[in-house]
Amino acid sequence: MKDSESVADWQPTASIETLRGRARLIARMRAFFAERDVLEVETPVLGHGGSTDPHLASLSVEAVTQAGRERLWLQTSPEFAMKRLLAAGSGPIFQLARSFRDGEVGRRHNIEFTMLEWYRPGFSLDALIAECDALIRQVLPVPPGETRRHRYRDLFRERLGVDPFTTPLGALRDLAAERGGLAMADADRETCLDLLMSLTIEPELGRSGIDVVVDYPAAQAALARRHRDPEDGVEVAARFEIYLQGLELANGYDELTDATEQRARFEQDAQQRQRLELPNVEIDRRLLAALDAGMPSGSGVALGVDRLIQLALGKSSIAEVMAFTTPRC
Repeated sequence: MKDSESVADWQPTASIETLRGRARLIARMRAFFAERDVLEVETPVLGHGGSTDPHLASLSVEAVTQAGRERLWLQTSPEFAMKRLLAAGSGPIFQLARSFRDGEVGRRHNIEFTMLEWYRPGFSLDALIAECDALIRQVLPVPPGETRRHRYRDLFRERLGVDPFTTPLGALRDLAAERGGLAMADADRETCLDLLMSLTIEPELGRSGIDVVVDYPAAQAALARRHRDPEDGVEVAARFEIYLQGLELANGYDELTDATEQRARFEQDAQQRQRLELPNVEIDRRLLAALDAGMPSGSGVALGVDRLIQLALGKSSIAEVMAFTTPRC
């Protein structure tokens, strides 16, 4: 006889009524793009290359293909394949994609999740921020308040009294150890900044409106263009993130289109993964070939569908808006 816990294990983590609400909101998202003549596409979940980003853990499977037994990667986002479509002349495109990231577990995370990703050839980053803001407002049942923009650098100065670009690494390690309660003596600058951002700054963002953060450290955006901070010429990424109620909802880039630069960044990622003793991930060589062929300039953004629906339906975790989270799949 099964115990009560195992009997309940087949049940969905979201109520059926919540799943009906989820379906209505996803239909609203699709209508948003249909009104703007943005093409919906579908790309493979499996690919011969994966994300080399040292901060992302890709999952892989072995499969028998025409080439024999191969290792294929579950995509952490549909980005690479969508960029190949852009290079092939698709024009503006969007996708509601199943994505996978190992180890992502918690109220705001699940190993398998739904990502809304879209690309706008010819759009500036400012234009895409405005469009992303409009989408969020169309999905939410109540206006969230005004939209404000902050430089990443200014947030650290105002809330922590340090400059993320110029404060000595030793001081950042001490502050990160104090705030995180962790040993940070060997941490690099990006690890310290990630911890300080996630623990002390992000939870306060989007509490009285939509907060947009721009001009991230160059090292934190491997697929974005870079430019110089006019204040002192330090290199920053042409990237934004959008926050509401302490949740990161969207991450957008002025997309890098230079194949040579992208190849160099992939190789840097591989070297860093080796130093950190992380598993090697195959570079997506078809993406590089597409960039070589010529991808149009423009901007793209990825938005966490489950998180946005969680906020729209007033739930406390993404499990409450997903049919089955990973523990019950």
